[in-house]
Amino acid sequence: MKRITNFSKFSVVLIFFVFMLLHQVDKLLIGPLTPNIIEDFKITKTQMGAVTSGALLIGTIFYPLWGYLYDRFSRAKLLSLASLLWGATTWLSAVVRSYLPFVATRATTGIDDSAYPGLYSLISDYFSPTQRGKIYGLLQLSQPLGYLGGMLLALMITPMLGWEWRTVFIATGSLGILLSIVIFFFVKDQPRGVSEPGMENLPETGQYKFSMEAFKDVLKKKTMWFIFIQGFAGIFPWNVITYWFFTYLATERGYNDNEVLMLMAPVILILASGYFIGGWIGDFLFRYTKKGRIIISSAGVLLGAIFLYLAIKTPYDQQDAFFLYMSLTAIFMPLSSPNVISTVFDITLPEVRSTAQSVEYFIENIGAASAPLLAGIIADASSLENAILTICITAWLLCFVFYVLVGFFIDKDIDSLREKLAERTSGKA
Repeated sequence: MKRITNFSKFSVVLIFFVFMLLHQVDKLLIGPLTPNIIEDFKITKTQMGAVTSGALLIGTIFYPLWGYLYDRFSRAKLLSLASLLWGATTWLSAVVRSYLPFVATRATTGIDDSAYPGLYSLISDYFSPTQRGKIYGLLQLSQPLGYLGGMLLALMITPMLGWEWRTVFIATGSLGILLSIVIFFFVKDQPRGVSEPGMENLPETGQYKFSMEAFKDVLKKKTMWFIFIQGFAGIFPWNVITYWFFTYLATERGYNDNEVLMLMAPVILILASGYFIGGWIGDFLFRYTKKGRIIISSAGVLLGAIFLYLAIKTPYDQQDAFFLYMSLTAIFMPLSSPNVISTVFDITLPEVRSTAQSVEYFIENIGAASAPLLAGIIADASSLENAILTICITAWLLCFVFYVLVGFFIDKDIDSLREKLAERTSGKA
């Protein structure tokens, strides 16, 4: 079997990072552009929340299908298709001129949002288990950097160029189409399981594809039960903050566009570093205890909840204190993200990893699709401050409890996977 070179690994990570960064810019632009869209269509916050929830709902529906396809066919070619769909659906949402068609076309942009499990699965076959946390953390830097890029594009570049919000989406959609071509020609698939310890030289490696028996085994693992449940709760804060925090700063804390940038740019950069830090610490602790990734995940959600509460409750005229607490929130918020992905792959067979993660995302988004709409309803009834606090603090405290429960089962489930992989290397399976 041909050895994967470091250059090949670097190239794939670079292409995927650019793909995720630009995709996140396109996806998260809806937050900074929300006031413009509300004004253009003359709609309420509840109606705007429905726009975002529609895309999340469509993404949820497509997760199981994408997961199965990734475990059955070439992940690289399917990622190219996802990028093409991103570009095409974004174009559609930019050209419509009334609210209901905008809701419908914006919802179609969720189709490609459910394609990430294949990307993470393919990366798992480029890097060993003790390296994956750092790589996932590096790739997930694209999320906050994409949000920052979206803010800069919406608040500085767009006004400077005289663009309306529709023009911005046309530009980002065009980049999606371009990247689909790059992925198609330059990203190569890998045999499933090739990077697992002891499986590098097996001639049958890569012949393993989705099987219902292997998938049923995933569903039997108690670790996955609590990963699924925490994912359902844990995605709520991210969606509420992503889609409503900019509006909260502008309308309730009285920040102008420049003040928003001065606050959020460094906070987002700090948050970005948290992904890599979380992945790096998770990999480090994992070398010494199988609970390592869960320890850092539980600490992240608990401390994130505490500091977000302190930030939101800071008086509006104390901007320095608000910035300090938001910075501390940003450090801890993303610590769990790369570790959860790594944990899923630590306990699942290579041929069902995309499906397993897709099911996780499916369960997450069943509830999370309603998060922006729920926040909009609470905001219309009281305030965005109450909406953000109620949803985020409740969700993160629940996640902490679920991570503690994961700690009781993670050792057994990791050992179970390693036993199955050992049987393959010995020729017994």
